[in-house]
Amino acid sequence: MKFGRREIIAAYVLVAPFVISYLVLFIYPTIKMVELSFTNAPLIGAGDWVGLANYVKLSKDNLFIQAALHTGYFVLLTVIPTTLIGLAIAMMVSRLNGWLQSLVLAAFFLPYILPVTVVYLIWTWMLDLQFGIAQYAIELFHGSRVAVFRDRYWAMPTVAFVTIWWTNGFNVLLFIAGLRNISQDIYDAAALDGASRWQMFRNITWPLVWPVTALVLTIQLILQLKIFDQIYLFTQGGPFNSTYVMVQFIYKNAFQLNRGGYAATVAVALFAVIVVVSVLQYQVLRVRGGKS
Repeated sequence: MKFGRREIIAAYVLVAPFVISYLVLFIYPTIKMVELSFTNAPLIGAGDWVGLANYVKLSKDNLFIQAALHTGYFVLLTVIPTTLIGLAIAMMVSRLNGWLQSLVLAAFFLPYILPVTVVYLIWTWMLDLQFGIAQYAIELFHGSRVAVFRDRYWAMPTVAFVTIWWTNGFNVLLFIAGLRNISQDIYDAAALDGASRWQMFRNITWPLVWPVTALVLTIQLILQLKIFDQIYLFTQGGPFNSTYVMVQFIYKNAFQLNRGGYAATVAVALFAVIVVVSVLQYQVLRVRGGKS
């Protein structure tokens, strides 16, 4: 099928705003960030070319290594749990009908639309050592109340829990959309053959919803590698740097220590990690889905 000159011009006109915006707002800043990472420039202003010195320094920076490990720990605490929880909630919500389904779905999605500052206020109140209502549950299972954001063992898991509560509504919506694409006739045929609920899930639901699962895992991996807001508000990286993460390391070097070149080096490293890990994960998950 051949397109006329008018159709081709119309296509270029429609695509041009996105391409220009992408080049100006993403490609150009990315190139400048890479260039800046090879200098000792401050946050604002020019600097001298230092080559790979920043990257060599970064590989020996203990605080950066700690931040990378803490970021990885946070990813382990959130990515797979929030995906599985989202799928479980979506399967339960999909069994409801009418206004009740809409009401329950809205209840799960409501936290997702809250600003991070509101989430911070809600959970600092709920987890307050003296007056927080969540401390009753902690006291029941732990035996005593805990200042969770000032305890190095509780701080990161607590921030991870709050993050799952806050962001999981979006995952639920994605899974609901995936489940609705599965024909009810398939389940009816399986029921006639005597399949149990577990067999239906293992042989029908899980393989057919796998592409959505791969998408959710990839999105969550990218988002959680960039964790900053919750950490900065709840713990400021403490106690004793136990929740210090990579984006906070970038923030400190850029805006507090005025090391623009070094901060750009960390940003490039994080960008490379996100690209490589997310692409590899998505490809592995896609291959896994093709074999299921």
